[in-house]
Amino acid sequence: MEFEPFTLEPGGAVLSGVRRQGAGIPLVLVHGFGGSRHDWQPLIAALPADRPLIAYDQRGFGESQGEPGTPFSHADDLLALLSALDMPQADLCGMSLGGASALNFALDHPERVRRLILVSPLMVGWSWTSDWIERWKTIGRAARAGDIAQARDLWWQHPLFDSLRETPAGCGMQASIEAYHGRQWVQDDQRPAFPDIDRLANLSMPTLLLTGERDTEDFRLIAQVIAAIGPQVTRIDHVDAGHMLNLEIPEKIAGEIERFLST
Repeated sequence: MEFEPFTLEPGGAVLSGVRRQGAGIPLVLVHGFGGSRHDWQPLIAALPADRPLIAYDQRGFGESQGEPGTPFSHADDLLALLSALDMPQADLCGMSLGGASALNFALDHPERVRRLILVSPLMVGWSWTSDWIERWKTIGRAARAGDIAQARDLWWQHPLFDSLRETPAGCGMQASIEAYHGRQWVQDDQRPAFPDIDRLANLSMPTLLLTGERDTEDFRLIAQVIAAIGPQVTRIDHVDAGHMLNLEIPEKIAGEIERFLST
């Protein structure tokens, strides 16, 4: 089955993506910070060719755009996307920032999510460690000073990508970072929201949590909290992987995702 491009315009934004039609509940892939739907290509290649799929660029990333200064929610954009594509229910797979979007959406609209997959997820309203905050501030200072090249280099050298830099897939990630415009380091227009940690006990659908033992402290803590509080969470922790499981071990997690969706 071939992928068909689409463009939607919810709430002053332009969301771009691709869709592969097929029988059954579609799987919606939501990428991480600074990336795009193209980050899913290795995973898509390892999934069955007849599985219905949607991969899109979140607002402000890839080919999707938003009006600067307009408050928004990635979860609200996802709701608009599913509604515009006439999908009453979907399986969601979110990576890192996309994991926060997918989790937030699942808590807001549980009836719209059959199964949830979280890959090295972030969580809305997370209280970051001092180390993460200081590194983030350093990147932001470089970006606000107009040195986007320095900001990109600091991001690529972040411990988040330590294990990925050791693999051939690291070159693709570095190229993706070089293409990232960096606007969210200067100003992020996401609306403030209450912490989702306070709602995790209400997570009602079966959830697959995929993590890497070499991920950073914050993401390890987030995963521990989700696994401990989420009522129907199954966690698979990969010993030799870090944060970017979709690039480090795409074939392995594709098998885990397919088994989870098929049972």
